[in-house]
This record gives sequence, C-alpha cells and structure tokens, in this order.
Amino acid sequence: MTARVLVVDDILSNVKLLEAKLTTEYFEVVTAFNGEEALQRIAAETPDIVLLDVMMPGMDGFEVCRRIKSDPKTAHVPVVMVTALDQPADRVAGLDAGADDFLTKPIDDTALFARVRSLVRLKTMTDELLMREATGQSMGLVEGAGAQVEVDPAGRILVVEDRPETVAWFQAALEPKNEVAAAGTFDEALVRARGGDFDLIVVSLGMKAFDGLRLCSHLRSLPEVRNTPILAVISEGDSRKLIQALDMGVNDYLMRPVDQNELMARVRTQLRKKRYADKLRHNMQLSLEMAITDQLTGLHNRRYMSRHLDTLLKSSVANGKPVSFLIMDIDYFKAVNDTYGHDAGDEVLREFAGRISANVRGMDLACRFGGEEFVVVMPDTDIAYAYTVAERLRHSVETTPFPISRAPHQINVTISIGMASTAKAGETADELLHRADQALYRAKREGRNRVIAEAA
Repeated sequence: MTARVLVVDDILSNVKLLEAKLTTEYFEVVTAFNGEEALQRIAAETPDIVLLDVMMPGMDGFEVCRRIKSDPKTAHVPVVMVTALDQPADRVAGLDAGADDFLTKPIDDTALFARVRSLVRLKTMTDELLMREATGQSMGLVEGAGAQVEVDPAGRILVVEDRPETVAWFQAALEPKNEVAAAGTFDEALVRARGGDFDLIVVSLGMKAFDGLRLCSHLRSLPEVRNTPILAVISEGDSRKLIQALDMGVNDYLMRPVDQNELMARVRTQLRKKRYADKLRHNMQLSLEMAITDQLTGLHNRRYMSRHLDTLLKSSVANGKPVSFLIMDIDYFKAVNDTYGHDAGDEVLREFAGRISANVRGMDLACRFGGEEFVVVMPDTDIAYAYTVAERLRHSVETTPFPISRAPHQINVTISIGMASTAKAGETADELLHRADQALYRAKREGRNRVIAEAA
C-alpha cells in the first residue's frame, strides 16, 4: 500500500533520513521544517499521514497536532509523533493532543512502516465514509459529522486476558468511567465480542492459554466486530507480534509494562475515533434511506419502487408466480387542501400512509408515487387476493375519519384503487403500471370510492 506521507522536523538530516527510508518503501514523501509550514502543506498536499517531530522552534508538535485535529477537514488525518522524548508522560501528552501514535527514537524501521500502513489503511476507510457523507450533504440529506469533538468519551470495553490479576488491574484502571467486561478463553471472547456491542476490545498477546493474535484475526473476520477497534497489549521489544497485529487490522497497541495514564489516553483516542466513524456510518445509512424514502410519509419513494418492481418481475418469470400492483388516489384531495390548508393535507397523507402499512403484508412494498397517489407492489400474489386487500383498505379509509389538528379535527376521506396483475412472461414494469393506471381512471369515472381490476 502506497501513501502520501508528510514528514515534519526542523532538523534537515532527520527529514532526509526518514524521506529516504519511506521512499525506498514506495511511499510518496512531502516535507516541512516547522509548524506553520506543516499546516500549509497539509492544506495544500492533503497527506495520508503526518510524521511529526515534537521539539521544534516556534510552534511545537503538540500544538501542530491540536490544530490538525481541531479542523474538521483534517481531523481524520493520522498523526504519528516521532521524537527523542521517551517518558510515559510525553506519550500521554502527544496522545492527548490528538496524535494517533507516539514513537520514540531510535525507531525500528519495520515497525514504523507497519504502523504507517495500518493507519493509512484506516484512513482510507474513513475517506470513503467522508466521501459518501459529502454526497449526502450535497443532496441536502444529512448534516456533516464535524470534527472529532467528543474529548473524553466513555464506552463498553472487553478485556481479553487469562491472568485474573491482570484483568483486575485493567478493570481498576478503566472503571468506573467505562463499563468493563472480561473474557479468559478463546471461545468466551468470541461469544462476548459477538453479542456485547463493545466500543473497544483490549487483547493481551502474551496469554498462555491461547494465541491472542489468532483471536484478533478471528475478530476481524466477524461482521459484528469488524468495525470495533482492537487495542493489543504486547511485550516490549516483540516487534514480530506488533507487525503481525498491525497487518491484520489491530488499531493500536500498548507495550508492557503498561502505564495507566497511557492506557487511558489510548483508550480515549480509540473511543473518539469509533464515535466519529459510527456517526459517519450513521450518516451514510441515513443518506441511503432518505434517498429512497418519501420524507412526508416515511414510505418508499417512486425511484425505489421502480427499481424494486423490475427485480420482482424478473423473479416472477423465474418462479412462475404473479405480481399484483395497486395504484390508489385520495378522492377530491385538492378540496382537502383548499378547505383545511396544506398542513392538514399533509396530515391526511401521513394518516393514509399509515392505513396502507396496516393493511398490507410485510412482504408487500408500499410507496408514495407522487402527490396524493400511492402504490402497493404485491409479490407472489394473484389478482383475487390483491383485490381482497385493496377492498379492505378502501373500507378502512371510508369508515374511519381521518384526524387533523384543526377544526373540525376529523374529516371523511375516500379513495379509488386501480389494480393489475402480471398476465404474461416478459411483461415490463411500465406495462403493468399502465394497466393499473387505466383501472384507476376507470374507478374515478365510475364514481370514485371503489376498486377496479383492469384486464390484461
């Protein structure tokens, strides 16, 4: 995997050394020699990751990192602080500033490259979610997720460790702010992870009872856990396990002996990232739903119905079962708007959508076709059964007044329904819709408040 890496350091030799190493690994490298230049480069070059020195004149690395992470446009860009500082307090300060990792010189090149690739891989996933969110925003469907503004989130954390005293230490460190559960065997960890809706899984890679790396691999293959961050706990100097863990999708790691403050800082970082990614996924799902849903009634819209009907007709040819189609119209709906106002008309449309949903099956597709017209697509349904459903719906509308929020607070409504059923193999959606539409016109001509089935 290649990536654009921004290297920031005020010492030319440090920059050139990292540039040479990264270029050898086929990374594209851009450079900056102070904080202000780094921020300008980020705005102009859109790097995939930033390798940032801490001790620089003027604006230090901590401040640069804070500014990167506070800007919604760059908050998701991974920042790795590469510095000679080696105290736990320094690492915590970097993580609290928003850094994704804090690497101390001299750095093992293989571990550095693995970490860069891991963070770039995670950023690529976020980029995809951001792109889809941008599409939703451009269509006016969702608001942006914004920057990762939740400073100190709490979450549900699963600790996987087979030594009770170590589990107790983690629980004491993470509770009561977080809800902590523990698992001491391979199978228990999988069961808990699948059903626990956890925000973070902490896995010890030094367990004797089973292989923690194998567990991490299994967790990454489970749909229920695929987006849950994993924090691995590794013995200091075990670069082989670290590289394997990062390559299989572990999000972050801690070296033993674990510093409590660093643990809390890395947990906060992963929980913040998960909250942000969850919101992006929620916005993506919302965009998809809104793109195929009528916003007034909550039913599917015409665009979705057209695609779905084409699919059902193809299936009908394959299985030899008919598809029935109902198109219905609220009688004299213009008079409702003119007499009671458009807000009352909207209330009638919402209530009618609810009546439709209450009278059709879960397998049937109810949609708002446009204006006061609605349709129901009924797979595996012949014309006789479809007529029974249509008549039940018509009767429900006729006999039960529709509530509205202004006087007289309820009004009587009737509907006309036209219907058709597939009559021959290869019939198109347009042909079926046309026959049902002709039946609807006939129902209106014959006095409204009736169901008419059009012959093929």
